[in-house]
Amino acid sequence: MDIQQIMEILPHRYPMLLVDRILDLEPMVFVRGYKNITFNEPVFVGHFPGYPVLPGVYQIEALAQLGGAVVLRRGEFARKIPYLVGIDKAKFRRPVVPGDRLDMEIRMLRHKRNIGWVRAEARVGDEIACIAELMFSINSNDRMVGGDASVLRS
Repeated sequence: MDIQQIMEILPHRYPMLLVDRILDLEPMVFVRGYKNITFNEPVFVGHFPGYPVLPGVYQIEALAQLGGAVVLRRGEFARKIPYLVGIDKAKFRRPVVPGDRLDMEIRMLRHKRNIGWVRAEARVGDEIACIAELMFSINSNDRMVGGDASVLRS
């Protein structure tokens, strides 16, 4: 999936859309994609000037967004908004800097109704940058409208 197709399923938009491409996806099972880290990312203005490092919270958010794609491709959850509600066992192994490509993979661990758990991993080359288990919730009353990021509360 290219960026246009990603924006059809994820509610995020610039500057918070942190998935550039989805390479492989099996709904409710796994998804692989990446984010190119460029010097133009707004976060690098202040983190850290002179030595830009992508904050861990951005890495987790990128993983959570990719995890949203594995869920939102399932018919009953299509066009809904998944919320990140838990982070467990997060570890950051190496700095992520401009010029890196953050290769990400999400594997569904389990899901029950509108709650799910995924194992998330981000790599730069062959090195693990970040790993975590993420928990999400999908509120049945929140959904995307059209192709934009507006929300309708039913």
